[in-house]
Amino acid sequence: MNPDDKFLFLDAMEDVQPLKRGHDVHWQPSRNNRSPQRIDTLQLDNFLTTGFLDIVPLGTPLEFKREGLQNGVLDKLRLGKYSQQASLTLLRQSVEQSRQLLFAFIHQARQDGLRNVLVVHGKGKADNSHANIIRSYLARWLTEFDDVQAFCSALPHHGGSGACYVALKKSEQAKQDNWERHAKRSR
Repeated sequence: MNPDDKFLFLDAMEDVQPLKRGHDVHWQPSRNNRSPQRIDTLQLDNFLTTGFLDIVPLGTPLEFKREGLQNGVLDKLRLGKYSQQASLTLLRQSVEQSRQLLFAFIHQARQDGLRNVLVVHGKGKADNSHANIIRSYLARWLTEFDDVQAFCSALPHHGGSGACYVALKKSEQAKQDNWERHAKRSR
């Protein structure tokens, strides 16, 4: 870079502020363009448990499907066919911080009518590593949400075994919109 380019660059970047590092939550634009509320301001009862934990071995992929959900939905989720509308990164977070962040994130995603999200928990090299502890808790916590229909390990380009796709229940408004759209088609 020549000195003139460097001067122009520094001049252009003079008022730029670095992003604050903290809770890594990324919301994708949606059709309704509503901006999410701050998730750390939620004052709800966090029902996620932190008692005795069965460690999920690293070789075991995370996967869960609610009874009654079609197998094709889990297959599409596993293949990354659903676009991720938001993501949460739990890297380097304590168990309690991860518990609080996940609870607020899923609650906010439901409020915003999101259907598919990505949770990045990290990869551990040993079954008892911190990342695998978080991963094991995540496998338990996601099943504790009635709104979580399914989850599974992500594809490599979304984090592989260090992340998971989560499918959420369709909101009542989305069900109504879907019903109206199909009712119009059948007329």
